[in-house]
Amino acid sequence: SRSINRSLSALADVFTALAEKQKHVPYRNSRLTQLLQDSLAGNSKVLLIVTISPLPPHARDTLSALALARRVRSIDLGTARRE
Repeated sequence: SRSINRSLSALADVFTALAEKQKHVPYRNSRLTQLLQDSLAGNSKVLLIVTISPLPPHARDTLSALALARRVRSIDLGTARRE
């Protein structure tokens, strides 16, 4: 679960960099962001689905997923355009 959390954190970093129109977008920080680079950098709609668990053993992962969702929700990448 640590590598998943690192990948999701890297994805949130990419969203933040895109929203702030930074010169460097850290796509290479994880394999997940490398795979999604074409979709995230283009004129695509992006939907993040977060799954959570009500079970106590999964509380830490659930809280981490909700924190990521809150962070990504606050980012506005603009509107998708048809070409």
